[in-house]
Amino acid sequence: MNRRLLLLDTASLYFRAYFGLPDSLRSESGHPVNAVRGLLDFLSRFLVEYSPTDVACCWDDDWRPAWRVDLLPSYKAHRVAAPGGGEAEDVPAALNAQVPWIRDVLDALGIAVVGAPGFEADDVIATLATRAPGPVDVVTGDRDLFQLVDDDAGVRVLYVARGVARHERVDDAWLAAKYAISGAQYVDFAVLRGDPSDGLPGVRGIGEKTAATLLARYGDLDGIVAHASALSPGVQRSLAAAVGYLGPAREVVTAARDIALPETDLALPGSPRDPEAFARLRAELNLGGAAERILKALALAAR
Repeated sequence: MNRRLLLLDTASLYFRAYFGLPDSLRSESGHPVNAVRGLLDFLSRFLVEYSPTDVACCWDDDWRPAWRVDLLPSYKAHRVAAPGGGEAEDVPAALNAQVPWIRDVLDALGIAVVGAPGFEADDVIATLATRAPGPVDVVTGDRDLFQLVDDDAGVRVLYVARGVARHERVDDAWLAAKYAISGAQYVDFAVLRGDPSDGLPGVRGIGEKTAATLLARYGDLDGIVAHASALSPGVQRSLAAAVGYLGPAREVVTAARDIALPETDLALPGSPRDPEAFARLRAELNLGGAAERILKALALAAR
């Protein structure tokens, strides 16, 4: 049987569910469950639409790894909230409370959750995509994962920035039309342009159009630097001023493709692995129609 892998940037999706659905969706005990129900509905939609044989909900075991911060101290610095003195991502308490329930529901369903100590979900996704024997769809709202797009390898991104219902299928043609670059050039493009959402300052004076033009002419960041003397004086000055930033930023943005991952069965089940646990969670969390839809999606995938 031909394998098709669906990789979910889980936090990207449950954040979207939390902020996109009303907190009037409550458990039997009165706690918000909008992130849980929303994530299940997102998952159901992608299972039905793309018919994967294998699925992994990829996890941020470390959302801001120290090794990335050591390279670039501004990395995600604006997301840090430390009311108790420790570093943590600024996540609403009502969402934090739902994350263990999300893990429990996915475990009861038998849908693989994969993470790795010291690494982000992006690294898990990149590693699994690189190892996959067949086509891969990556579901995310994070542009950084455009670096994985590779038509020859069958890797594309299902980009949900405009909403799950209006998600875009990002392949090399999409990137060429949107940014005039390929997936292989995305890391260098992001380094040059910058990305405020990740605390990536970019190179002063180089925006999207200039970055794309330089990459089209010289191929990659190394080629641009090697031909710096042929560039305009302004761009030369900008690159010279950013020389200490370019290398570390490139390493920070590049998703690791060869990290050690636990041996995990990614095969999509046709029904809950633990029916009793799922039934209990379904009742306790008042999952309603979201539970019905995920069960139907699993059964459909098993045909």
